[in-house]
Amino acid sequence: MATLPNPLPDLAASGLVLPPGSLVDATLDGPWHEPLLWHADGPAALRDWPDLRAAGRRLGLLPVLVTGGRRDQWPKDWDLCPDDTSYPGDHDAEEVLAGYWADHVDHADDADDADDELGDGAAADDHDEDSPGPGSSWPGLAPGPAREAAEDADTVAAGLAGVIAADADAWLGGARIALVPARRSADIPAAIGWSGPMNHENDVARLCAVLRSWEDRFDARVVVLGFDTMIVSVGRPPATIEEARALAAEHYAFCPDNVDQAPPHDLDAYAEKAVLNQEAWSFWWD
Repeated sequence: MATLPNPLPDLAASGLVLPPGSLVDATLDGPWHEPLLWHADGPAALRDWPDLRAAGRRLGLLPVLVTGGRRDQWPKDWDLCPDDTSYPGDHDAEEVLAGYWADHVDHADDADDADDELGDGAAADDHDEDSPGPGSSWPGLAPGPAREAAEDADTVAAGLAGVIAADADAWLGGARIALVPARRSADIPAAIGWSGPMNHENDVARLCAVLRSWEDRFDARVVVLGFDTMIVSVGRPPATIEEARALAAEHYAFCPDNVDQAPPHDLDAYAEKAVLNQEAWSFWWD
C-alpha cells in the first residue's frame, strides 16, 4: 500500500502530549519494519479523541478507539497483514460491493442446489422472502440522503467516541485511544493492515474503498476497531425507510454476517433497526 511518511517512529519527538502507551509492529508474519499504530495502555478518556485529532492531524495521524473485545485481544494480537493490503484509491466502491453481492448470492445458489440434491429444503427456510438470496440482483449504490447534516462529521465522531469512552466496559469490554498514520478516516483499517474481515475479504483496502464512499455520501467516520469488529459514526444517516433499505443492501454486501447471523435474517428489518436514522453502524465478521 502506498503511504505518506510514517510519523510514528518519531512520536516521542512530535510534541504530542500522550498518555502512557505502546507502539505496535506485530503482524501475522512477524514484526513490521515500522510501527503500524500507537495505542494507550489504559482506558480512553473523554477528551482523548478531540484532543488527539486536533494535535495529531497536522502530523498525519488520526485517532481511532481500539477494543480488546470479549477475548481481550488488543492490536498486537490482531494478526495484522499490511503486506497483503493494497491502496483504497485503487478500488471502486460499487464494483467492490457488486462483486461481494454476486459472490454471496452465488454461494447461496450453490448451497440450495446441494440441499436440493440431498432432498433437504432447509436452505430455503433459512432466508425470509424479503432477505437477499438466490436470484437477487445487485441494486446499485444508494444515493446520499437529501437532508443536510445537523453537525460536522468529525463532531459526530467525537461525540460517539465520548459516549464509548464514558462507559467502554459496557460497550466493548474496554476501549483505548489509538493513533494511526492515515490522511482520511476510511483508510485507517488499510493503514494498519487490519484483518478483521479475513473470512470475507483478505485485502481490507477494498472495504476501505467502500468506507471512502460512505464518507462522501453519509459523512461516515471509523471510530472503533476490534479484532473482527468495526463501529462507524454517521453524520448524515438515511432519514426515510426507502433510503435505509437502499443502503441496507450495501451493508449486506459489506458485511453479510450482520444479517445472516442476526435474527430475523431479514434485510428490511435490518434497514429499519440498524440503518434508519442511526448515527452509528456496527459490523462484525465471523
